[in-house]
Amino acid sequence: MTQEIHGTVADGFEAVREEFAAFVTGERPDYEGQLCAYVHGRRVVDLWVRDGSDATSLHGVFSSTKGAAHLVVALLVQDGTLEPDRKVTYYWPEFGAEGKGQLTLRDLLAHRAGVIGLDGGFTDDELADDRAIAERLADQKPFWRPGTAFGYHALVIGALAGEVVRRATGRTLQEVYEERIRAPYGLDFFLGLPAALEPRYRSVRPMTPTDEQQALLDSLPRGPHTLASIAFNTHVPEPGTLESYANSRAVRAKGPASAGGVAAARGLAGMYAAAISEVDGRPPLLKPDTVAEVGQIHSIGYDLVARTHKSYGLGFQATADTWHPFLGAGTFGHSGAGGSQAFADPRSGLAYGYTRRRMAFPGGAAPENQRLVKAVHTAALAG
Repeated sequence: MTQEIHGTVADGFEAVREEFAAFVTGERPDYEGQLCAYVHGRRVVDLWVRDGSDATSLHGVFSSTKGAAHLVVALLVQDGTLEPDRKVTYYWPEFGAEGKGQLTLRDLLAHRAGVIGLDGGFTDDELADDRAIAERLADQKPFWRPGTAFGYHALVIGALAGEVVRRATGRTLQEVYEERIRAPYGLDFFLGLPAALEPRYRSVRPMTPTDEQQALLDSLPRGPHTLASIAFNTHVPEPGTLESYANSRAVRAKGPASAGGVAAARGLAGMYAAAISEVDGRPPLLKPDTVAEVGQIHSIGYDLVARTHKSYGLGFQATADTWHPFLGAGTFGHSGAGGSQAFADPRSGLAYGYTRRRMAFPGGAAPENQRLVKAVHTAALAG
């Protein structure tokens, strides 16, 4: 059964709708997804596939949440409240235990701290609570000498940054995000979903790999004591699944800043549009110097956790290097394990957001983003 594409595109972006429709035609009959884009603060793409959902339906966006967390930090750096080259212990003295005392905030944000998890792992309750994560990690010995290498702090970077924010401002990262970013723009992107909005949440559906894909997954090196298993907390006796994490009401209610956010594509794209462009008469959240700093590559090369090439700016993924090399230099954003992706390309004025309900293979930004981002970017440059 062919699914119907809903929504609108601006003149000149018709090819984006065609690309989205072509992808959807080849997908499972139960596919649900949303695509949204802004150019210079104007919404030019707003598409979705409807299966009991619409443009305001909310999906678990996993690590795309990190983009919201790092935007909070960027605002506080811009304000002068946080200074990237100060030691983390200036804000959070307890963090200096076990040889972490010389680490700067800049290195922490660039995934260079080495505290990717705990030797004994976290409980499910702790993973839903950034304060609990931060308290446990303060005493954790780093898994590499801080500042000498980098590796993806998948489930903890938001808690680490959030504790610095709390110590510096007296407010949680989630509170600052709500007050300065989400509420003023009415964004459908929540770090802490109110109970009244729960009916809009569409539970994450697990990945269903083909036999060939499953064989590839089975061939990957695994072990209970690897850096990857510690970073993703799969070394505990009964590890939870990614979908169970997103589908936990405790996670959605508290909005842990590493991976606990829920959003519509409109919210993802709208946040990045607000970061770099005038939106609805409001000036950009970030000044040009701040945009340049957060998009500047800070860590690049072999990621010790992901065991592949990765690159990060000031917290954000360096999206052009990691995912889409045709994008402008300094593009910054973040993808999520379920397949979501969102970013801002300051040079073209493009802000992009994509969500899907069923988790994509093999994880991270879903493969269809390659075609969709290319179509949107091409149209943006031609406009």
